[in-house]
Amino acid sequence: MRGFCHAAALIANPHRRLPWAPRRREILKQHWPDLPLENDIRVLDDAKIPEADVWAAGFPCQDLSLARMGPRSGLRGAQSGLFHDFMRLVRARNPRTIILENVHGLLSSHGGRDFAVVLQALDGCGYDVAWRVLDSKYFGVPQQRRRVYIVAMHRDGGNPGEILFEPERGDGHSAAGRSNGKKSPSLFQTIIGDPERGPLVKSIAHCIYAESARHTGTDWSRNYVWYPDGRVRRFLPNETELAQGFPLDWTRPVHFDERQADRIDSLRYHAVGNSVTPPVAEWVGHRMMEAMRRQDLLSIRAVAAE
Repeated sequence: MRGFCHAAALIANPHRRLPWAPRRREILKQHWPDLPLENDIRVLDDAKIPEADVWAAGFPCQDLSLARMGPRSGLRGAQSGLFHDFMRLVRARNPRTIILENVHGLLSSHGGRDFAVVLQALDGCGYDVAWRVLDSKYFGVPQQRRRVYIVAMHRDGGNPGEILFEPERGDGHSAAGRSNGKKSPSLFQTIIGDPERGPLVKSIAHCIYAESARHTGTDWSRNYVWYPDGRVRRFLPNETELAQGFPLDWTRPVHFDERQADRIDSLRYHAVGNSVTPPVAEWVGHRMMEAMRRQDLLSIRAVAAE
């Protein structure tokens, strides 16, 4: 399951003209050399897709995000509109279960009409649908990152609400978020570790709001600032990986060229900032597998009783 959540967390953007898209494919290839990858969902033949019970997708959020300056294009946009290409493949292959992830701005885009389009498309293909906004800060990572997760299952194949919602109120992802009764560490604590190693500013930096023109989509808001040697610095790529829940150096190329360090760092920031938080994906994945196993068991018992 750990491999599943890391693989699902980095999906290449189908726009080949974007400079960071090839790097995202390289990251996947680096960790899973046998993983089949395609360049562009818009021209993908459904016959090339391997047989699978579960399809997971995170269609681009740029046209839906609250961080976008000016009007949001929504599902009519060139990037977020790739949802329709995904549904073309769904109609052709009819997978048993679908998991979608996007910014929570999807719920309000065009007054909720874009989200209604998503629900109607899935309903029209014979799926029951459940959705929930999950915040990464409740899954053991030191950042607030709210994303909407949508689970769709065949109408005769289970209840998607069982995957996203617990039968009783809980305390979040307690195993990941707490250790011996202690609160999850702050981003500040996660990154600098021992405060004895450098001078610190014991105050909170200005928040990075979604409306900010310099918002990058990584949601590094409400962060402490560390002044090593009296100088302000930004987070390093491996620090953002840890704050997102990835293993250290997950996005670092095997053959790292120091002469291209700035360019590679920029590509790594983009990869992490546009990824799914692995602990959240793992939680959803585990609950999905449990729900599907229960449904399989019910089906076996029904056949045996005939």
